[in-house]
Amino acid sequence: MTGAEVLDVGREALWLTIQLSAPVLIVGLVVGVAIGLMQALTQIQEATLVFAPKIVAVFISLLVFLPLMGALMSGFMRHIAARIAAM
Repeated sequence: MTGAEVLDVGREALWLTIQLSAPVLIVGLVVGVAIGLMQALTQIQEATLVFAPKIVAVFISLLVFLPLMGALMSGFMRHIAARIAAM
């Protein structure tokens, strides 16, 4: 493999990592901001109040986005296997 091919595979792997983690991170961010806003509005300053809803939301988002994540990973693996076979 040349240096350009290695950089190309690395770039694709980083983009795949972003695609895999973005939905779950966005759900966690939205739930965290919503709970923080609710705490600010009600003046409830309990630090542990954020964790339970965020964990549940992340778990549900993992269940929802798991087929997409599997499809992305299998597509990437097929692409890598095709590149290996073409060598």
